Amino acid sequence: MQIYNLSEGNSLLNNFLKEIRDKNIQKDSMRFRRNMERIAYIMAYEISKKLNYTTETIQTPLTETTINTPNDKIVVASILRAGIPFHNGILDFFDKAESAFISAYRKYDETHINFEIFVEYIASPSLTNKTLILCDPMLATGGSMELSYKALLSKGLPAHIHIVSVIASQKAIDFVKQHLPENTTIWVAAIDPVLNEHSYIVPGLGDAGDLAFGEKL
Repeated sequence: MQIYNLSEGNSLLNNFLKEIRDKNIQKDSMRFRRNMERIAYIMAYEISKKLNYTTETIQTPLTETTINTPNDKIVVASILRAGIPFHNGILDFFDKAESAFISAYRKYDETHINFEIFVEYIASPSLTNKTLILCDPMLATGGSMELSYKALLSKGLPAHIHIVSVIASQKAIDFVKQHLPENTTIWVAAIDPVLNEHSYIVPGLGDAGDLAFGEKL
């Protein structure tokens, strides 16, 4: 299983990552959503390098020429609700991609420390022999990602899976490596070392869904 941590190299990604982490800048919800989209653009471009390509012949105003174009059938799947801005950014780069959506959430007990993960809703086209790009901006424990992937299998077996997150914990990376198939590639903008007692990523950035769309009751 291949893992790409894009912050290991210097690029404009670092500036967008800084702004979504900074507790003063991230308070601007519109800017937060836009930066999530821009990070998704960079990741979509990097993913595109790993797709399958065929050579096409096209006619310009002057003559024929050839060009290599991707031929994967792509489904972009996102975990609601934090994944929506990230989903839109990925979709902007893959014009012909289909979309899938999964509702996965944590339900804490009275201690506010222990929780179960529930998947309540899934809408997806067929995934059989397609390239699945499964998005969740925050990959904390990896549990939601595993359950979402298993739920999506009811729609068919993909040829390849790309797991795409902005920030992941090292624990989640290790979990995904153990619980998802070998034909999986993991893409992250940063890997953080710690989960706190509530299973939030540290240093992280907070609740991505709340920052994008406002606090929930």
